[in-house]
Amino acid sequence: MKIRTQLLLLFLGLFGVLLLAFSIFIYLSSAQTRKDEYYNQLKREAITKANLLFDAKVAPSVLQLIYKSSSNALFEEEVAIYDTSFDLLYHDAVQIDKVKETRQMIDQIVQQKEITFDQGRLQVVGLLYTHHGKNYVITAAANDEYGLQRLGELKNTLILSFIIIICFTVIAGYYFAGRALKPVAEIIDNVKEITATRLDMRVPVKSEKDEIGELAITFNQMLDRLENSFNAQKSFVNNISHELRTPLATVVGELQLALIKDRSIAEYKEVIGLSLHDAKRLVKLSNGLLDLAKASFDQKEIRMKELRVDELLMDARETVIKTMDGFNVDVLFEQEIEDDDNISVMGNEYLLKVAFINLMENACKFSPDHLCTVTITYLQDKVILVFKDNGIGIKAQDIPHIFSEFYRGTNKDFTWGNGIGLSLTDKIISMHGGSISVASTENKGSTFTITLHHV
Repeated sequence: MKIRTQLLLLFLGLFGVLLLAFSIFIYLSSAQTRKDEYYNQLKREAITKANLLFDAKVAPSVLQLIYKSSSNALFEEEVAIYDTSFDLLYHDAVQIDKVKETRQMIDQIVQQKEITFDQGRLQVVGLLYTHHGKNYVITAAANDEYGLQRLGELKNTLILSFIIIICFTVIAGYYFAGRALKPVAEIIDNVKEITATRLDMRVPVKSEKDEIGELAITFNQMLDRLENSFNAQKSFVNNISHELRTPLATVVGELQLALIKDRSIAEYKEVIGLSLHDAKRLVKLSNGLLDLAKASFDQKEIRMKELRVDELLMDARETVIKTMDGFNVDVLFEQEIEDDDNISVMGNEYLLKVAFINLMENACKFSPDHLCTVTITYLQDKVILVFKDNGIGIKAQDIPHIFSEFYRGTNKDFTWGNGIGLSLTDKIISMHGGSISVASTENKGSTFTITLHHV
């Protein structure tokens, strides 16, 4: 069952129950009001006849004649007057005697002073009447034909109104349910057009304040993550095909040349050395591409834990010194560490270490003395790391692009590289909610500053 139909049935059921309860309340209230008013009318008629009999001294025969001559004699109140000893003093139509009074009834009226009850279609009222200090019992009975007819008309009107209102409710509910769900239908139509090759499309958000808008926003956020994932995968494949082709071709070419003819041991060693050098570059490039792909993942997919930045820096320093001959890294603390939390961050140990290694290697590569100086300081909620070298520096036109993938500046001929390190570092720092900036002066050196939020 579609949501539109479910909403319609739910609304129709709720509204129908409320409308039915309201109609029943109106009918019962009107019926009770009619009954109470007719009881009051009976009492007034009964007292009027008693006054005519006792005060005006109208003869009983005259009152009976008036009763029989009435135009609505069939519905006229039948009044009977007794004394407290159950002696009949007056009766409108004793031969008919609709009420059939008994001594028990008379005693009950004397005791309770007034009673009312239904006898078939008749309404009966009995009351104690006092005249000149003497008590009398009066009973009056009649059929409120006119009132019951009006009550029946009211019942028919309520039933007809209920049916008409329910019909209008079905029509209006179907229309408004469709109108309320129209944004969902539009979302469905838009989603059908989104494919793996059209992940840049988004669901339009008409209102951010309602649930449909929140659904569209959430769906767009999911598309953002999917698009990033697809782009990362596509970029990874393109990068591998672009960056690995040349080193592999170089290794294969060198080995093929070595097999063309017999060579001396020295020449074979030279070829092996060149191939080994290219293989190491190939390994480093592959690791960089894999790290870049990992850093492009959704942050929620990366495992985070509390880490000490100084320990990560020392591990990165040791790795650089061991793997790169002649490179040296100095780690300095600008202030005393009073609390471990001041230099602890929530992050991924492997990725942060990769970022620090990239900055250290870059600083050492472009410095004549192959030295990188790292300083650590902290503020109230941040830890600041500064990586400094005294190398050739970065030209002003290159600075806006140095964090782009595979970008190599005009100083690329100074040393080897593949343009992955800084872009990878920037992604890793952004993933950890931090920032990285650079300041450089040609022939004086460069300074990279990382800011991370500590725990």
